[in-house]
Amino acid sequence: MSVKPMLGLWLLCAMASAWLSPAAADHRYEDDEWEEEYWDGPCRVKIESDDGEYKEEVKCPHGYGASWRGGEWKDEFWDGGCKVKIEAEHDEFKKEVKCDDDDDD
Repeated sequence: MSVKPMLGLWLLCAMASAWLSPAAADHRYEDDEWEEEYWDGPCRVKIESDDGEYKEEVKCPHGYGASWRGGEWKDEFWDGGCKVKIEAEHDEFKKEVKCDDDDDD
């Protein structure tokens, strides 16, 4: 097979996958609120954002497909003006970010 038909086929597949990807996710927008739910392999991912707060939750049945380090652990730190909390278990990962609004002038 020559290069041109192979390149055309690859480009067609890439465009089709990009076109179908948003259909697999559930997006909801309301003013400053944003919510998305989708599957990443065997894991269900839920992301919410609301006025300076961000929450991400990943649940993997029996820990299959989990991309975080094993065991049960928690971490809390500051990233710029935002406080980040992370909690992880064998089959669940939660990340919460809260940022200070300095628009109270």
